[in-house]
Amino acid sequence: MKHLHLFSTKELKALLNLRKGETKFGEHIKLLPKLNNIYEDIKDLDVRYVIFGIEEDIGVKANYGKSGTYKSWGVVKKFLVNIQSNPMTHAKKVLVLGSLRYEMVEGYSKKTKEELKILRSHVENIDKDVSFLVAEIIRAGKIPIAVGGGHNNSYGMIKGAALALQEPVSSINIDAHSDFRPEEGRHSGNGFSYAFAEGFLKQYFILGLHENYSSKSVLATMNKIKAIDYVTYEGIEIRKEVKLKDVLEKAVTHTKNTPFGLEVDCDAIRNIPSSAATPSGFTVKQARRMVHFFGCQPQVKYLHICEAIPSKKSEYKVGKLISYLITDFMRAYESGH
Repeated sequence: MKHLHLFSTKELKALLNLRKGETKFGEHIKLLPKLNNIYEDIKDLDVRYVIFGIEEDIGVKANYGKSGTYKSWGVVKKFLVNIQSNPMTHAKKVLVLGSLRYEMVEGYSKKTKEELKILRSHVENIDKDVSFLVAEIIRAGKIPIAVGGGHNNSYGMIKGAALALQEPVSSINIDAHSDFRPEEGRHSGNGFSYAFAEGFLKQYFILGLHENYSSKSVLATMNKIKAIDYVTYEGIEIRKEVKLKDVLEKAVTHTKNTPFGLEVDCDAIRNIPSSAATPSGFTVKQARRMVHFFGCQPQVKYLHICEAIPSKKSEYKVGKLISYLITDFMRAYESGH
């Protein structure tokens, strides 16, 4: 794959901060020394999880959003490899593959129709890479964990899973936004609507939708479709109409026992720097509990964490948060399978 850059031993060694008497996560993960055929290269590896980054923010730019989501993977891998390796972190069951890396598309500040058309055509190419990679990982019997980029990549995650399993898959999305905007050209705000229209997405549940940022037209569209359900953040945390634990159960029930992917948009989490950061959202503890709950479910097929925009000041917060979410998911999967 042209855009897939393998995580090398040299890069790993440069990131590791070793300490006498301790063993770091990165010392026990597996790497691919070279790439021939993704499926053949990983199907016989004694690992369960394949972690990879998506270094792009083209989908966010194509949705008039804030750039910088390409930075997440570089931060997360630095923190992830330096957590402790112990029976609770499952490092030996992990292949860190590398990242899909794309050149940043500059000079699109005015967002004219022609500029948006170009950006959105780039997103279509990213879609092809993400869906192919995810399909090959799942076909090989592994669990993909994708980090970084915009939420446009939900489309590739869903399509890849559906192609591998040869059936439509469902999605549970922890998000302040529905990302169910019209099919006006691919961008970070319509990954789920495209996946649904093309038959790859079966049931869709949004957990924590923000009422202030859900348009009347999108809500009207979703309310007409029985396959879509949601509970707003305000309904859970402000008006206290429903308990979070009941919403989690409702989300799983909505998938109707079909395979599903777990999506975590970092703009749903309070004070996490992202393309649409919020001062009012789920706490880190709530986010971790949700990831644990869904990771325990027998039908979960992947984890996708996106939209974070770390800066030099916030890379500690972002790197540690996403590392926690990844290991929470793996621990949950191990306990539930």
